[in-house]
Amino acid sequence: MDVSIVIVNFNTRKLTIECIRSVLRKTKGINYSIILIDNGSSDGSVKEFLRLYKAEKRIELITLDTNLGFGKANNIGLKRSTGKYVLLLNSDTLIKDNVIGEMVHWMEKRKQVGVSTCSLMYPNGQLQGTGGYFPTLVRVFSWMTIQDLPLVDNFIKPFHPMKEKSFKKGDKFYKKEKEIDWVTGAFFMLRMKTYEETGGFDEDYFMYTEETDLCFRIKRLGWKIIYTPKWKVIHYGGASGDLWSFILQEYEGVKLFYKKHYPTWQFPLLRLILKLGSFGRIFVFGTTKGKEAAKAYAEAFIKA
Repeated sequence: MDVSIVIVNFNTRKLTIECIRSVLRKTKGINYSIILIDNGSSDGSVKEFLRLYKAEKRIELITLDTNLGFGKANNIGLKRSTGKYVLLLNSDTLIKDNVIGEMVHWMEKRKQVGVSTCSLMYPNGQLQGTGGYFPTLVRVFSWMTIQDLPLVDNFIKPFHPMKEKSFKKGDKFYKKEKEIDWVTGAFFMLRMKTYEETGGFDEDYFMYTEETDLCFRIKRLGWKIIYTPKWKVIHYGGASGDLWSFILQEYEGVKLFYKKHYPTWQFPLLRLILKLGSFGRIFVFGTTKGKEAAKAYAEAFIKA
């Protein structure tokens, strides 16, 4: 088996079906299997999957009683994988060409690369952010306060290079191939040997920042993590969650990351920075995005 493709579904039945169909239609030149994990969905996903794919031998369906979160569900898929590579693929993605087959061959020629990813695009063609640099105190401060200012990213490597709501979006960062610290789990091509050395995701994370944690441990072992814009996939984004729910989850993820990997004296400073950023965003996003955004950042300020 060249690659095992792990797809976790949580109440995204129609998108997941479209995703799997796109993989089956476009992936060529490699041997692959699909491990489909239903994360306790309540939208009739399992019944539909069984009906549509019971005759497709390349698909294995694993059903879970409850939503275990992104990392834990993917770990189940990773443990079932038999490929030389494992592709963690979000259920809200669409494969438009032979990106999976070509990226497997690309990684075969680059033995030092433990993880790779490609460009993520919205359906309208707009570029998405897909990774950045580890969240040091300076980078988190920049992310929370001054990153929207011109040239800041030239001096402070960004935790999140893409700033979709800013006048300077940061999309140039994703125009060239480069080694970065972490990539998102929407399209996460992982070498099996690298997985075996790390053991997969830390299951203390429910959703958000678990990729950063895994990439931190991967890079610590000497592997490279590469972003390449040569290939592209469509990623709808946010299909399994509420519009502003990611804020609290990401803040909690960053806090957990600090507890696990950085000196203890940094944690109070991190919380102060998160509070400072949240307080400012209550007014900025409350004005520009409405009450729901203001409410989300107010809650983030309290809990930071």
